[in-house]
Amino acid sequence: MQFSQLTNRINGEGAAAWDLHEVAIKDAIAGKDVIVLSVGDPDFATPAAITQAAIAALKAGDTHYQQVAGRREVRQVIAQQFQSNHIPNINADNVMLFAGAQNALFAAGLCLLDAGDEILALDPMYVTYEATLGASGANLIPVAMPADSGFRFDAKATLNAITPKTKAILVTNPNNPTGVMMSDSEIDSICDLAIRHDLWVIADEVYDQLIFEGEHISIAHRPGMFERTVTLNSLSKTYAMTGWRVGWAIGPTALVDHFSNLGLCMLYGLAGFTQAAAYTALQESQAESEHIRVTFKQRRDLVYEALKNIKATPILKPSAGMFIMMDVRALGMSGLEFANALYEATGVAVLDAGAFGKTSYGWVRISFTVDDAVLLEACKRIRGFIDQCQQDNP
Repeated sequence: MQFSQLTNRINGEGAAAWDLHEVAIKDAIAGKDVIVLSVGDPDFATPAAITQAAIAALKAGDTHYQQVAGRREVRQVIAQQFQSNHIPNINADNVMLFAGAQNALFAAGLCLLDAGDEILALDPMYVTYEATLGASGANLIPVAMPADSGFRFDAKATLNAITPKTKAILVTNPNNPTGVMMSDSEIDSICDLAIRHDLWVIADEVYDQLIFEGEHISIAHRPGMFERTVTLNSLSKTYAMTGWRVGWAIGPTALVDHFSNLGLCMLYGLAGFTQAAAYTALQESQAESEHIRVTFKQRRDLVYEALKNIKATPILKPSAGMFIMMDVRALGMSGLEFANALYEATGVAVLDAGAFGKTSYGWVRISFTVDDAVLLEACKRIRGFIDQCQQDNP
């Protein structure tokens, strides 16, 4: 028996990145002395008011089919919070709820791209992007944001990658895995390219509320960009709701209509009690969200201070997110080799950043999604492992 060609398109190389993480999770469940710093899942419980809203909705019988696009009041809150001077009239009709930003990206790929189209994606990028967008039959074209430049946007390289087949540009801002946030001038360059070459922009802004320095800029807020931009976001990171699977896409109404048609045959809407929780998060839980942001900033600073003076393995201080990047190339190992050896020697699990693209080959991504005491112990083990590597290979 044969499978469809789709099975090849969704089997990206990045899927193998999680092998070590899965081993670490199994070892942790078995009670072994391991520290899991390989995934972006906040260790906070979902704020109590959000959970209680879902429980109350369940008790009230909120278990029936919902509008495919999502409850209007939830979408209206999202629209209001996204308004700007250049898009003052955005409303619920510009928003579609999905089962997480990943689901929204999948839908965007199907509604914007055809087989043979090309979509440029800034590299490094999240592990599953290639397979998620490849389901449409389009080809994802990585555009390097070089490590030597601090993984900054390269306008010239992006321009040179545009061909007659190019249909869209995918931007993650702030970036995962690097935590780099785009500047005003970089955003302007993206907008200029998109307008001049009549391209869609898909903007993944999942980490836009976990910012430590600077100000986040939404591409859709720039003049002339809303009608050609799909903005993706979710509650997962901001409100510690990864398992709730609540995300959305914001864009022109014609695209949202297509999303709704796709949702009719793909998902048929989120659960009502989940949307009740989402409404409470968006309306009433900003203080809890700010606590999460402040805590991650403190953890970022803790890890940075603990690891910044290791000359052999420089680290990149992130402006946002929940990860820090370490360059292990000077140790003569790939990121995957380092991650495996580190785990075998210390029980600390980090992620091979090479899974996020060729640009980050030789780097590892370290999450700071555990409490301070555990983070300090992890940093101590990482430093000890690097010292031992240098002693063994002077």
